[in-house]
Amino acid sequence: MREQHTKHAIYKIAYHFVWCPKYRKTILVGNIATFIEEEIRRLCEANTWEIGALNVQEDHVHLFLSAPPAIAPSLIVNTLKGITARQVFKQHPEVKKQLWGGNFWSRSYYVGTVGDMTEETVKKYIELGQGT
Repeated sequence: MREQHTKHAIYKIAYHFVWCPKYRKTILVGNIATFIEEEIRRLCEANTWEIGALNVQEDHVHLFLSAPPAIAPSLIVNTLKGITARQVFKQHPEVKKQLWGGNFWSRSYYVGTVGDMTEETVKKYIELGQGT
C-alpha cells in the first residue's frame, strides 16, 4: 500500500478483513462469488477505499484495503456486508432458501491492521525521542 492524502492527513493504514456467510455455508461460488467480488470492488471505489487484495472463497471473504483514518474499520466492514447482502438477495433470491433466518453474512468478522513498520521499530522510535 502507498501513502495517501486527505485535506489534513497523510496516512498509510491498511486493514485485513475476513468474514463468512451465515452458518459458514459454502455458497460463495459461481455467479454469486463473481457478483460479490464486483460489488465489493464497486463499493470500495465509490468510497475511495483502495483494495490491495480481494479473494472470495467458498465460505469466506478476504479483503486487504486502505482507508482514511477518519473511517472506522467497523463502518467499512458493516457497509460492505450490509450492501452486498441486500444486493445478493435482490439479484439471487434463491439464496434465501439456503440461509434460513434472513441473514446472508455472519455477524462476526476479523480485522487486523497492517503497516510498513514493526511494533519494535515504532517503540524504538518513540523511546529514542525521534518523534519530537
